[in-house]
Amino acid sequence: MGVIEINNEKVLIKQLALGSESAFQKLFDSYYNIIYKYSLSMVGSKPHAEEIVQEVFLKLWLKRESLNPELSFKSFLFTITKNQTITFLKKAARVDKLREEVFFHSQKFISNTELHINEQEIDSIKREALGLLPSRRRLIFEMSRYEGKSYEEIANELGISKNTVKNQMNMALETLRDFLLKNKDIALMVLLIHKNWL
Repeated sequence: MGVIEINNEKVLIKQLALGSESAFQKLFDSYYNIIYKYSLSMVGSKPHAEEIVQEVFLKLWLKRESLNPELSFKSFLFTITKNQTITFLKKAARVDKLREEVFFHSQKFISNTELHINEQEIDSIKREALGLLPSRRRLIFEMSRYEGKSYEEIANELGISKNTVKNQMNMALETLRDFLLKNKDIALMVLLIHKNWL
């Protein structure tokens, strides 16, 4: 089913806000492919894209009473999809098996992204993001990512515990990911995770 005409869509949104399962199904059928393709372009894996889409429409159902038929329904759905994709990518960045699976499947997407973002631009964005970190946390991050040192080596050099290094790295990564996702394109985060920077 294609995207519904705007007037009919507004009627369906009003019905959905009142709890109509029929209206929900029609909106689901109309937007499923659009949302799925968008999600797939970000995560590169069909099963994970399908999982994200299911979460998107679950959230739509749970938020149905707050829907405003005068606002763009498509924009609303894409906002939910982007947020769900961000949540998934953060998880993928932390879980090795999931990380490998997602970024193996997204090779074509990664390559296309690299064509539009040169190394100089990437380095500039990295410096901007690193500027948000406290000096000690930034030092630990740079020793890990740029010098290739293990947490134990960093701990020994700085005279701190391995757990402190780990905690500082986790906080640094969270700050950097949040910055990139809020201020840059999701595609850039995908690329930097793929390059083992995040």
